Amino acid sequence: MKTISPIQSWINVKSVTATIFNMYVIGGVIGSSASFYYSLLDSDLINVAQGNLIMSGEAYAGWGNDDEYAWDWAAEQLNLTITGDYVPPVPEVVEEVAPTNSI
Repeated sequence: MKTISPIQSWINVKSVTATIFNMYVIGGVIGSSASFYYSLLDSDLINVAQGNLIMSGEAYAGWGNDDEYAWDWAAEQLNLTITGDYVPPVPEVVEEVAPTNSI
């Protein structure tokens, strides 16, 4: 997943902001094309937009095995600006307190 410059969207007459871009391969034809599923997520990882993209022709030929190329290509197709890699928040560690004997 990647972080992106905020994108406004609407869901059920409510404005939402996507800040995370997720994408993965869902199919393709070897040597010809690749199909991707993408989703735009808000900061709570709730899907605010989704769809499919097909990479073919020169774009597919340029992909090779460079995943960053695929991310950049998809971002360009969707008019997104990637700002970095998504790093999930680290949960706060809660220290366990051992019970004491009060007798």
